[in-house]
Amino acid sequence: MIIILCAVIGYLFGCFNSSIVLTRLIEKKDVRNYGSGNAGFTNTLRNFSLLTAVLVFVCDAIKAAAAIFISLLIAPDNDMALYASAIGVILGHNFPFLYRFKGGKGVLVSSVAIFFADWRIGIAVFVISVLIMFATRYVSLGSLTGAVIFPLLSFYFHSGDTSFIIFSLVVSLLGIYMHRSNIKRLIEGKENRFGKGKNNV
Repeated sequence: MIIILCAVIGYLFGCFNSSIVLTRLIEKKDVRNYGSGNAGFTNTLRNFSLLTAVLVFVCDAIKAAAAIFISLLIAPDNDMALYASAIGVILGHNFPFLYRFKGGKGVLVSSVAIFFADWRIGIAVFVISVLIMFATRYVSLGSLTGAVIFPLLSFYFHSGDTSFIIFSLVVSLLGIYMHRSNIKRLIEGKENRFGKGKNNV
C-alpha cells in the first residue's frame, strides 16, 4: 500500500508541467506550439528566454526531488517506495493527465531520480551524457547514452540488488521510448545538432 501511495504521489507531482505553465505565464505562449512541440526544458530553452528556461529547469528538478523526498519521509527505510515515487514522477512528467497525457521526455526528472537512488551513478551518467552531447552536438544522443549506461552501471554497482536493477531498467526503457522519434532521425541522419538550427528534442 505504501509503495502504491508513493507512486501515486510521484505521478501527481510529475503532472505539474513547468514548461507549459511557465511559458503561458511568462511568455503568454504555449511551448507545445514551438520547435519540436515537446513540453520540456530543452525545447523551452531553444524557443524562449533564458529566464523562462532556467525557471522550468529549477521547477522540474524541485518537483522530482519533492516527490521522492516525500517518499523518504513516508517510508524512510523502504527502497521500493523511493523507486516507485521516482518512476511515478517520471510517468507523470511524460504522460500528464492534465495535458492529455502529452508531456516532456523526462530527462531532467530521470536524472534527479537517479541521483536520489545512487549519487555515484547519477554523477557518472550526467558526466558521460554531457560529454557525448558536446562531442557530437546531439542532445538526444547524450540523453540516450545516459539511458543505456544507467542499467549497465547498476549491474556493476548493485549486482545483487534486484529491485535497483529493475528500477534502472524501467527508467532506461522509458527514456529510450520517449526518444523513439529521435532514434529514427539519428538513424536516417536527419537529427539536427545544437548550434546549427533547432534540435528536435
